[in-house]
Amino acid sequence: MQSGSVAQCEEQANSRSPCNRVKLKTLHRFSDPPMAAPAFHEPVMLRDAIVFLLAAIVVVPLFRRFGINAVIGYLVAGAIIGPHGFALVHEVEGTYRLAELGVVFMLFSIGLELSPERLRVMARYVFGLGVAQVVVTGTVLAAGALALGANPGQAAVIGGALALSSTAFVLQLLSQRGELHTHFGRVVLSVLLLQDLAVVPGLAVVTALGSQPDALAEALAIAAAKALAALVLILVAGRWVLRPLYRMIAGTRSPELFAAVTLLVVLGTTWGMMHAGLSTALGAFLAGLMLAGTEYRHQIEADIRPARGLLLGLFFISIGMLVDSRTITPRLPEILVATALLVFCKATIMTALCRLFRLPLPLAATVGLHLAQGGEFAFVLISLAMATAVLPVQAGQFLLTVVAITMALTPLLGEIGRRAQSWLEQRAPGGLASLASEAETFTDHVVIAGFGRVGHTIAAILDARKIRWIAVDLDPPNVAAARAQGLPVFFGDASNEVIIHATKIEQARAAVITLDAPVATASVLRMIRSELPDIPVVVRAHDTENMDELLRNGASQVMPETIESSLLLGGMVLQTLGESDAKIEEAIGNLRQAAYQASGSPGVPTWRPASEMSKRQ
Repeated sequence: MQSGSVAQCEEQANSRSPCNRVKLKTLHRFSDPPMAAPAFHEPVMLRDAIVFLLAAIVVVPLFRRFGINAVIGYLVAGAIIGPHGFALVHEVEGTYRLAELGVVFMLFSIGLELSPERLRVMARYVFGLGVAQVVVTGTVLAAGALALGANPGQAAVIGGALALSSTAFVLQLLSQRGELHTHFGRVVLSVLLLQDLAVVPGLAVVTALGSQPDALAEALAIAAAKALAALVLILVAGRWVLRPLYRMIAGTRSPELFAAVTLLVVLGTTWGMMHAGLSTALGAFLAGLMLAGTEYRHQIEADIRPARGLLLGLFFISIGMLVDSRTITPRLPEILVATALLVFCKATIMTALCRLFRLPLPLAATVGLHLAQGGEFAFVLISLAMATAVLPVQAGQFLLTVVAITMALTPLLGEIGRRAQSWLEQRAPGGLASLASEAETFTDHVVIAGFGRVGHTIAAILDARKIRWIAVDLDPPNVAAARAQGLPVFFGDASNEVIIHATKIEQARAAVITLDAPVATASVLRMIRSELPDIPVVVRAHDTENMDELLRNGASQVMPETIESSLLLGGMVLQTLGESDAKIEEAIGNLRQAAYQASGSPGVPTWRPASEMSKRQ
């Protein structure tokens, strides 16, 4: 190829888009004189994998030792080994594509943990609060871009991209703290899911602006049709294909084949959604949701956990690799101002919208701060905008740097959010101040952590026996409804040392943990046991899977509700069939003994709710 072609392409690459830079590299590759093949070809991917593993093993434990979030460790590791650090990794683009699977596996796992009933409860926040967040935040940020000199198309792209938050960073943070199944976790997850949906029209808008701006309406209509078709296909496949497939594979009793099917489902869904122009993470979430109510959920979760953790760490490292000190240093004041403005704007808007949806101010503030960063899909939209010449390369690089910094600030924003929530709760009705004041006279009482249907039932039983109790819960509607009835229920996190001390637990007869999230339950149990090793603690477990862990962590009694509710229902069936109370009690007693022994429990509970219920009836 002639040198004139290379020079011409160099001029285009310096003046236009990153796509031309790729063409330039290709031209140089074919125009340079051939070189003798080396005697040894280094396997680049293998070398990069070793670099990634060494970076994670060295940097992340060091950060954890000093009490710094592991995500920050991954980001720093990426900055060190990336192309703007020591350039120890060669296949940067391939690495980022592989790392995106970490987000996919994480969303698939979250889908597995959500029942359709719980998702229906979230619908108000998904299509109400989520839509409001994207529209209002995107409009405000787009107006700011217009004021700074962007044209309408550029402003729309900037506003839409920066309105998105980081699904990977935020959900990883909530998962580590056991808050995914709290009311706060459901609100955050709802907004993030809607943002993933919003990526679909966002991609269509950017593509249309870069090619045929007049065809924007047509592009949006096509994107909407693709999205609807893909969602319907996943729902149908989940009901008529996935469940029968897992049933057949489970019958082979092959763990390797079972794990292979799970990988096929995750990767196949990702591939299909990608070719439909949709969010791959959203497709993985829906696939997980389709399997959430099946008997295979726990085994599927166990199979993908190692791959999910490894790929998610790789994703955080790949984000760190994008930070270019050469871009940051000359424009550091502007970048810091833009970062601060973005965080402040998004946090303020989100907090105000949460208040409009009647969420308490403490909860609204922490939601706003947890969603104040930019997101990984902003990289997708801004990179596409640069490639299609919608955004200038310099402006795009500036925005990518701001987004990367805000994502790195996620753990700090989360901690600020928790502290702001704690500070506001102390001054709110039913908050810490009210709890400390009302609990001042409590002695020989029972502390209940969690006031859902189970906690409410336990409180009614204690009332019937004239035993005083006090409860804390993180669901504002539950707290408000209970306090309207004059019940001693307060808003707070039972795993927080300040909250648990305010309940006068050191003077209590016992504690009961009724939370339905295993991670949150374990966190509360550890807190109580670290302060009071001798107080009796009765714990509700969803099933027998985490029963051994709770017993090892110091629970006095663990009650898997799936066992007891099943036995109670079985007793009712036998009673309906005319069996005597003695035979019912014998059958239930034998089954209870077998169930608890199979779960690894050292013994069965000393009380018999199912048989007692049978006798009363």
